[in-house]
Amino acid sequence: MLCCQCSADTSRQCAPVRRFPRWHGLPGLAALAVVVPLLGGCSLLGGLSGSQQVAPASMTVTSPEFRSAVPLPTQFTCAGQGLSPPLYWSGAFSQQLRSFAVVADDGQAPITPFVYWIVFDISPTTTAIAQNRLPTGARQAQNSAGTARYDPPCPNGGKAHTYRFTVYALDTYLKLPNGAGLRAAWSAIAQHVIAVGRLTVKDR
Repeated sequence: MLCCQCSADTSRQCAPVRRFPRWHGLPGLAALAVVVPLLGGCSLLGGLSGSQQVAPASMTVTSPEFRSAVPLPTQFTCAGQGLSPPLYWSGAFSQQLRSFAVVADDGQAPITPFVYWIVFDISPTTTAIAQNRLPTGARQAQNSAGTARYDPPCPNGGKAHTYRFTVYALDTYLKLPNGAGLRAAWSAIAQHVIAVGRLTVKDR
């Protein structure tokens, strides 16, 4: 769900997509595994509106380029090359597993959350995304900027932000077109989550 601005509840109206001042990013460190607790609040991580399972199983999400609670490395922000980051995930997946989805967002943005990246229909045999490359067959939905790609966060020296790289195990292929709308992709993911994990980093 997108809190008050855009919810997985399709009866609510999304706020118009608009570009906010670009925040974010700074150099980072090397990889460390993070086992994600099932959190509530305004995100797909917990309290999934319309989902088949309110308390999904836990997954572990890591990156070879950074670890939890450190600044996001410059190459993954607009201050650098703006590359999409490499991610790895693992967990005890059920026989229901049919695909994975990845969502990168900022839960402290003026519109909460501001979504930088949605990748879906990742094969159930895939457990990683390489730097600046999508797995074969994976598709991208529109982000909050209205583009179907990784929109790199930008630092502005203001309020601190946290960037969340969340991986969802789903019990179906979404079968949405490449470039599907943010709201449609977000709602579809929420309805089919069976496991979830998250890696969270800072902008400074």
